[in-house]
Amino acid sequence: MVNEEDLPESIAERAKVVENILVDAATGGPLDEDTYGHLRTELMRDQQIKSLLPEFVRTCRRLSTFWPLIKKQASTYAERRQIIGEAFTPLLDYLEGLDRAPSDLTTSDTLEVFDAEHVYATWSRALSRRTNDPEGAITLARTLLEAVAKRILDEHSLEYGDDDDLPKLYGKAASALNLAPNQHAEEPIKRILGGVMTLVNGIGTLRNRLSDSHGRGGALRVRPSQRHANLAVNAAGAVATFLVETHRERTK
Repeated sequence: MVNEEDLPESIAERAKVVENILVDAATGGPLDEDTYGHLRTELMRDQQIKSLLPEFVRTCRRLSTFWPLIKKQASTYAERRQIIGEAFTPLLDYLEGLDRAPSDLTTSDTLEVFDAEHVYATWSRALSRRTNDPEGAITLARTLLEAVAKRILDEHSLEYGDDDDLPKLYGKAASALNLAPNQHAEEPIKRILGGVMTLVNGIGTLRNRLSDSHGRGGALRVRPSQRHANLAVNAAGAVATFLVETHRERTK
């Protein structure tokens, strides 16, 4: 039985306790099954935290199932500590506020209400990869916009093809929401909406040229950095929020 008074209050410190328990389990230390199970259940309840948890935490309900997994991945204690530490970095960065901007919170709130299982989960993964995996973050930026556009088209009972690319999906969703430039006569509005469409096309181009979408076997023209990932993810989040908020307004 776990005594709550023995556990730290902050969720970031609780996540660190889970990390330390796993390190102990991977390096010959004691197996604290009760505390691990208690804190794992708590962390898994929050959709965003769950999406940032290491895969081995999401899949291993007990330390006894984690041990053979980590033993197979690395033979030395030092390697196991490194694997566990790196896997927890995105979650701890998020919880400690090191990888968030004010706009991230606004977008998170909007997308979670809109579609927690798919859209919000994609956004969370994109946020977590901006620093340590820029290529993956850029791929997820495009995936986010594709998911939002498809969800909006589904709710409007509009068809789209499996091979439709991001610009085509966005164009159909924008038309459904009366956001296409040619649906407006006022020049300033047309320019703004045209700029959004150009931004969406740019995210697709950035992904094609810089992301990992074509596999790591081929050479990339430019190796993406954190600034490229920030640009793609933040822009995608802004456009996704704009689409969702407009969709809400149109369907009230």
